[in-house]
Amino acid sequence: QVQLLESGGGLVQTGGSLRLSCAASGSIRNLGNMAWYRQAPGKQREFVATITVTGFSTYLESVKGRFTIRRDNAKNTVDLQMDNLKPEDTAVYYCTAYDRKWYWGQGTQVTVSS
Repeated sequence: QVQLLESGGGLVQTGGSLRLSCAASGSIRNLGNMAWYRQAPGKQREFVATITVTGFSTYLESVKGRFTIRRDNAKNTVDLQMDNLKPEDTAVYYCTAYDRKWYWGQGTQVTVSS
């Protein structure tokens, strides 16, 4: 089993920044793609960003240019730098990673006030 622990959520004003971090631990064999998803109240969970082992990343269109995903393969971590935050970014953010199957963290709350 692989455990994912997110940190870095909180309350921020519109236009502010937050950095989310996710650390993988446990029975890691070959950590593959890592990603961030989010779920706002009353909405389905949606993809935000993903990054491959080699560093190739893709983003949800609405966060392009504002969010940056990075990973440290040596430390088994993935970060999400979120800049110019908007109220519509308010959600619980989840880290996910693939190692023979997909694992999910418990989520961290991000609230952007207007």
